[in-house]
Amino acid sequence: MLGENHSLTHDFPEFTDLIHQLTQSNEHFAHKSRRYHELDKKIRGLELNGVPTTDSRFVAMKAERVELKDELHGMLTVHSA
Repeated sequence: MLGENHSLTHDFPEFTDLIHQLTQSNEHFAHKSRRYHELDKKIRGLELNGVPTTDSRFVAMKAERVELKDELHGMLTVHSA
């Protein structure tokens, strides 16, 4: 779905408190989280403006967002144990 919300707290509601905690206390997590949200905002804007899905920059941004999301989820999993 175009323009869909992919914020970390939306996709990982079970980690909402931990996301806020790590954003405040872990600079590495905070940096990755900021980059993730920056990319997500740009991607949603492009989707809503009808950018062609074959645009190489758009595809690269989506791939980076997936990598960041996987990394952030891994950090959340480790810190929740």
